[in-house]
Amino acid sequence: MFSSGNTVIAKIIICFTFFLVLAKIKVNGIVQGVGFRPFIYRIASHLNLKGYVLNLGDAGVEIEVEGSKEEIEKFIEFLKDKKPPLAKIDEIKVKWADERKYKRFEIRKSKEEKREGISIIPPDISICQECIEDMEKQERRRNYFFTTCTNCGPRFTIIKKLPYDRCNTTMDEFEMCEECYAEYTNPSNRRYHAQTIACKNCGPQIFLKWDEKIFEGEEAIWKATNLLNNGKIVAIKGIGGYHLACLADEKGRAVRKLRSILGRPQKPFALMARDIKMIEGIAFINDKEKDMLLSYIKPIVLLEKKEELPYVAPGLHNYGVMLPYTGLHFLLFKKISCPLVMTSANLPGRPIIYSEEEIENIGVDAILFYNRKIWQRCDDSIVKFIGKQPVLIRRSRGFVPTAIKIDGATNILATGAEENVVACLLKDGHAFLSQYIGHLQHLETFEFFKEAINHLAGLISFTPEAIACDLHPNFLTTKFAEEMAEEKNLPLFRVQHHHAHVAKVMAEHSLKEAIGIAIDGFGYGNDGMAWGGEILYSNIAEYERLCHLQYHAMPGGDAATKYPLRMLAGILGKEVEDFLIERSKVFPYGEKEVEVILKQARNAKIKTSSCGRLLDAIAALLDICHVMHYEGEAAMKLESVARKGKDVLHIKPVIKGNVIETRYLLQQIFENRNKIRKEDLAYSAEEYIANSLAMAAIQKAEEMGIKNIVVAGGCAYNEHITLRIKEKVEKEGMNFFINKLLPCGDGGISFGQAAVASMLIGNKN
Repeated sequence: MFSSGNTVIAKIIICFTFFLVLAKIKVNGIVQGVGFRPFIYRIASHLNLKGYVLNLGDAGVEIEVEGSKEEIEKFIEFLKDKKPPLAKIDEIKVKWADERKYKRFEIRKSKEEKREGISIIPPDISICQECIEDMEKQERRRNYFFTTCTNCGPRFTIIKKLPYDRCNTTMDEFEMCEECYAEYTNPSNRRYHAQTIACKNCGPQIFLKWDEKIFEGEEAIWKATNLLNNGKIVAIKGIGGYHLACLADEKGRAVRKLRSILGRPQKPFALMARDIKMIEGIAFINDKEKDMLLSYIKPIVLLEKKEELPYVAPGLHNYGVMLPYTGLHFLLFKKISCPLVMTSANLPGRPIIYSEEEIENIGVDAILFYNRKIWQRCDDSIVKFIGKQPVLIRRSRGFVPTAIKIDGATNILATGAEENVVACLLKDGHAFLSQYIGHLQHLETFEFFKEAINHLAGLISFTPEAIACDLHPNFLTTKFAEEMAEEKNLPLFRVQHHHAHVAKVMAEHSLKEAIGIAIDGFGYGNDGMAWGGEILYSNIAEYERLCHLQYHAMPGGDAATKYPLRMLAGILGKEVEDFLIERSKVFPYGEKEVEVILKQARNAKIKTSSCGRLLDAIAALLDICHVMHYEGEAAMKLESVARKGKDVLHIKPVIKGNVIETRYLLQQIFENRNKIRKEDLAYSAEEYIANSLAMAAIQKAEEMGIKNIVVAGGCAYNEHITLRIKEKVEKEGMNFFINKLLPCGDGGISFGQAAVASMLIGNKN
């Protein structure tokens, strides 16, 4: 028998036990590889809850917590509000159940199991400030190049499969030492369950190969800095592949040598600077650009030049600059006092090199490498500011494989176009874009394309139910889509190029209908012509071509892309015969080729409305660019010249029969080329193009009662043209949209293809 006091205690115990409950929680989003399990452990321990947390094979996290319902609800609030900075929670599923009498809270071994919901690992993350400090303070990590923690380091480029555990990454070859294991198992340590944890004693080691000698450890790094300071070119293994590095000093000798090795006489090289102060010595930088440079993504940011560094970005007004994002980068700048060229190690048209075997043949002076494998190659991302708005030129390291939300329930694989290829996997309302693949002109790049799709599909447990591709019948991406659709008996959606461009802006901003301005270099049109200066109506599923830039001949087809003077001949014909003859040395066959070009212009079967080709012709006419060495060169150099000009021609837009006249523009420039500064003529040309496109789009929007106007395509990177269109559109009380989460150019077009296919499937259903 209990005494009265004991009876009260017994009742309290019984009541307390009765009100213990269990919550089974599934969290989806970016919750693996961001310190999420240690975070869960800490808040559960703080609230005195029992149970466990573990990673699942679908990149989600499973939690069971036991305690009072009040404390568990508080736990869920903490989970939402105090999550790690790099975590992104898309969904929390909670099921209540009876208690299981857990004795403690623990992090359990991961399960291969996959459940409902969408989760993904985080992108590669730049080194954090605490790890930089550890490289100075901790003896085991002093000057250790691969210092990381739960808040930073490689993720996407090292993972083989899910769940995100060390054994499923390329760190599986490196067994932790006792000190690292102690940190890994200590809940209060920043490296608690950090899968990339390492130190000098147990982690990857670094080597330098130079002059048939091998240097190791710190000696390798300091020797590399010595070589760089003495004008040598060093291949440096990064997170997602090799960079080719050399000093970018006032003499430019090393940069010129690098151009010779790569066969790139004009293409701009990216720069890496030690810090913001070093950047301010060579470029102008505002607060928004500074914030982007300092973000955990650490992308290349295009900045206006302050000082000309020879051979780095010939003929352009800007540099692409990034800050160090690995421990190795910070160590290099300990002994280097000027910016470094840090350009992707790849031959033209081929993917970035990521293996030691490949880099041996590149022809550099030395190779700085480490003995950990890169599982997925991944180029640096590139950002440009248009006004105050950052826009992506390349979405890769630091962004991939983060998903973008989009309407649609069908699993769709979209293959992109031919250049700047990025694949898109649409699953359960989330679009997963691959890393930057490049131009599918070589077998090696095509193999990389297929490999990237398969890897991403494995990470998100993706099986396609439909395929989307470009309308062009000869693109390798189209042929790949056709073969897969036939093999798997899946529906295939061929999406017109500029329709996809407009759709990707609309889908990103959740627009139901819009007038789209699609301006780029080339897209196969429904009439078999080369489109590229289009005003379209779209509701995403469908489109209607409302207006376009004037058609012009493309003498020699693709040859007119390489030689902008050919496009000039296609527009002005015999009027520029003498002009072309004076510049005939540009062509492989001289004056004879000029005769052929003019004949081709008269009898051309292929005609184009391309804004890109129009800008090329203007650049050629102003003697800014006669031969294209890289995509967009002529238009980019024209933009750089135009920045110093003003509108002196004041040509009013001429639109007849839904065609924007452009031949007259070229005639005016030709007549005034020796009377007016080329800077002013360049600016006047861009002004006419922008005003004409804006006027046409606004007129069509007013006629159709539409308030939304979107701009897309590679020419949207021209700041003058895009900002002028924006100004005109907003002045009329309409809404202006451009991509923010995706590249304006072909690097985001697969997203548009997927959006169109998804909408068509939804409408059919």
